[in-house]
Amino acid sequence: MTQQARRLRARLAALGAVGVTALAAAGIQGVAHAAGAPLPVVITGEDRVDLSLHSDNGDPTEPQIDLRLDVPGEEFEGDGEVPAVHRGDYTVRIDASGLKGVAKADLPCDADGLVAVCSGYDLYAGTTFNRLGGIRLDLADDSEAGDTGKIVVTGEGEGLEFTPLTVDVRVGGPELLNRELSLPEDLKAGDAFEPPLGVMNVGGLPAEGAVLRLYGSRGLSFPDDFGNCSSTVVDTGPLLRQHTEVLCTFPGTLDAGAAYGLARPVRVKTADFALHDIFSYSFRPLEPGEEKTLHQGEGRRQGSGPDLTLVRAADADPADHTRYAELDLPTTNTYDLELTGASASGAAGDTVAAEIGFANNGPAWISALRSGGEPFSFTVVAPEGSTVTSAPRQCRTITVDGSVPGYRCSVATPLLEDARLTFPFELRIDEVVAGARGRVALPDWDNPFDSDASNDVAWIVLNAPDAPGDGGAGGSDGGPSDGPSAPGTGDEGGSGGPDSGTNGTNGTSGGAEGGDAEGGLALTGAQGVGLLGGAAVLALGLGAVVVAYQRRRAGRDGEAAV
Repeated sequence: MTQQARRLRARLAALGAVGVTALAAAGIQGVAHAAGAPLPVVITGEDRVDLSLHSDNGDPTEPQIDLRLDVPGEEFEGDGEVPAVHRGDYTVRIDASGLKGVAKADLPCDADGLVAVCSGYDLYAGTTFNRLGGIRLDLADDSEAGDTGKIVVTGEGEGLEFTPLTVDVRVGGPELLNRELSLPEDLKAGDAFEPPLGVMNVGGLPAEGAVLRLYGSRGLSFPDDFGNCSSTVVDTGPLLRQHTEVLCTFPGTLDAGAAYGLARPVRVKTADFALHDIFSYSFRPLEPGEEKTLHQGEGRRQGSGPDLTLVRAADADPADHTRYAELDLPTTNTYDLELTGASASGAAGDTVAAEIGFANNGPAWISALRSGGEPFSFTVVAPEGSTVTSAPRQCRTITVDGSVPGYRCSVATPLLEDARLTFPFELRIDEVVAGARGRVALPDWDNPFDSDASNDVAWIVLNAPDAPGDGGAGGSDGGPSDGPSAPGTGDEGGSGGPDSGTNGTNGTSGGAEGGDAEGGLALTGAQGVGLLGGAAVLALGLGAVVVAYQRRRAGRDGEAAV
């Protein structure tokens, strides 16, 4: 959404009943504008596009501008037909004639050269259901560095008041690429390293200043203090969003074709619990007047040390620079996942409680940053002669080893380095079998980050004899199993647990609900601490450890923290 759209929506919210009061007439649901007043409609989309002379400007099939109409009211989130806020003919005119000789434009709707007209009838609250189409921009045969043009989008319709959109287009402006990074050798959790940060202007025009953004997920920090930098730290809320961000401004000119490095190193510190945390950095041109406001804002801390400066480097190769510069580190830490079982006694017909314990003994957390918090799982098989009458909502029924009834319990990630979870089951004793044991097990995987596989199996023991050495309910005792063999697969060999639905915030687990199972999951131990999205992640599933790499925009805007 453009800034003009945000400002208008804020004004409408402040007006309250003046702007949005009446319900729509018969057959038309949703919020309508006040009687006699036109319904305000804001045309939204990217309001600036810079076209590079050195790239394909993104996927040639994807538009750079997504045009939508923003209408007051709460967006529809239910099922069924979306209620309209307004019904009546309207048109939107897209005039790209200002791009003649500057760039080529592929317009939506009914286009005639560089002008297109979109028509519609129904309007809905919000923007989701009011999409006009996309505009794709590409270089023209005569495009040159410094060429500029505009696209003007206007609308009209009875009972409607449109706020137009102007899109500024520039060709061959400053284009800053970042020096590529390489993983530091032998970096261990708790260490600090100094990445070789640098920037090259591969655009056709000088950049009048630059902004450096440093980003680190929960396990990373930036201990240095520079006067032209400010920082924010997000250490509350969902673990996937917790991070540290530093912004530094450089007011000097970056010449076209020139490369620059930092006059002094910038350190990245890894926490003792860090594992596959994300570090990224990016340079972008400094906007006019931005230096005065960039370091302001709630939660930002201005640096007090000497300024960090740029120095011009010797001849550089654009091939050594990239748009996205990021690393997942460190890669050598470990954690220790532990299952604990339970024991109970009773007569035939009794219902007993069995509380399964799950813990991460650290020292590392499980960030799962690349997978977005994909859960992993363990299996539970009831002891002989018993039936599960109540299972946690994070557990669902499966068959283990293709024939043994059991449960798969899902644990959401991120998972803190000291997480303690409990999974309460209730069992009905159908037949008393002395020392009956049910197996609780993590996947039979080759997981190089789990430092101790001996506690990946635990037991539920019912009516254990008093004789010593008959097997307890704790971790694996290394002896022969009285129950099924260790389940490496479930659900006919499917890998991974069910989706959690939400990201853990304090080491809590999540997962699919199983049948009519009732009960909950308790959490003890440390409170949740931050995490963030970034580069190599651990997605743990039943029977496999999946490391999924996804490129993320290093310069993506988001809530910052340092």
